[in-house]
Amino acid sequence: MRLLDEKGVQVGIVSKLEALQKAKEFGVDVVEIAPNAKPPVAKLIDYKKFKYQESKKDREAKKNVKNVGVKEVRLRPFIEQHDFDTRLKRAIEFIEKGNQVKINVLFKGRELGRKQFGFEVLNRFIKSIPGTKLVREPRMEGRILAAMVVPDKKGEGNATEEHTATN
Repeated sequence: MRLLDEKGVQVGIVSKLEALQKAKEFGVDVVEIAPNAKPPVAKLIDYKKFKYQESKKDREAKKNVKNVGVKEVRLRPFIEQHDFDTRLKRAIEFIEKGNQVKINVLFKGRELGRKQFGFEVLNRFIKSIPGTKLVREPRMEGRILAAMVVPDKKGEGNATEEHTATN
C-alpha cells in the first residue's frame, strides 16, 4: 500500500505490517483513504481528527445544497377572480424560492363536459406567472388537468413574457 504521513507527504509503498509499525512509532492510526486505487492509499493520521474533518466537510456541503421541490397549486374550471389571484400570488412565491410548480385544474361531475374552460383557466394562470418556463404541457390525467412550470434560469427568451406581450 502507498503510505502518506500526516502532512500528505508520500512515505513510500510499504506492506500493511510496516504501515502499522510506523503508526505505532508516531502514535497515530493508519486510515485507508483510497481502497480502490492500485496500490491502495493509506494515511498516518489521528482517526478521531480524520472523522471530525470528514463531518465538517459534510456539514459545509449540506449548507450549499438548495432544496428544490415540487409545489402544487389547485384550481377549478369556474374559479372566481379573487381565488385565482390568491393562488397566483402563492405560485409566484414558490417560483421565486426556486421551486417547481405543478398546476392542477380539478374537474367534478358534469364539469368534465366543459374541459375547454379548464384549459382557458390553466393557460391564463401560466401566462400570469412571470419568469417561468413551461416544462410539461397541459394534459388530462383522469379528472385532473395538469401542467408544470419551473423558474426560467436565463431570464431572457421568457415564454411567459412573450405571451403577456401579445395579449
